Amino acid sequence: MTRRLLQLYLGLVLYGFSMALMVEAELGLDPWDVLHQGVATRTPLSIGVVTIAVGAAVLLAWIPLRQRPGLGTVSNVIVIGLAMDASIALLPAPEPLAVRIAFMLSAVPLNAVATAAYIGARFGPGPRDGLMTGLVRRTGRSVRLVRTSIELTVLATGWLLGGTAGVGTVVYAVLIGPLVHALLPRLRVPERERVDSVVGET
Repeated sequence: MTRRLLQLYLGLVLYGFSMALMVEAELGLDPWDVLHQGVATRTPLSIGVVTIAVGAAVLLAWIPLRQRPGLGTVSNVIVIGLAMDASIALLPAPEPLAVRIAFMLSAVPLNAVATAAYIGARFGPGPRDGLMTGLVRRTGRSVRLVRTSIELTVLATGWLLGGTAGVGTVVYAVLIGPLVHALLPRLRVPERERVDSVVGET
């Protein structure tokens, strides 16, 4: 249990840090962060606070889909946004294009590690992933169709609101799936380890 909790929260903090790198690079964000940034530009809220608010709103959409959140789900809503705002406050704003590219290229693999870590801890999916799986189950449509539809919708909405879409968005879309697919088996907590931890606590 200690390992799972540590992996969960380190993964979520790293996720927020990786997204802050993408924001500071100003070369394009992943679809959901394009939406978060777009909303932030229209309100006095920071992108981290918007991330928390959108995550909470998405979590409410789980109710009609009969999805059950876990500790990881609720923690995802809160921790990533806080970590993103803290990281943005600490990171320098790079001006040379080479540094911005380095920020973007390092952010994507770090985000993949973070995603595999918090998913691999087995405390429940993030609110956005749970929305996708819930819609897949309720509609009977494919994961690819539902995920693509959701991400195109939030990307277009965020871009219209003023969020940054660009080469970073494309790089993220192309690389994140294969990277998480490769990393998840290495970071997934084995089921036997979970059972052993429960037995040890009883």
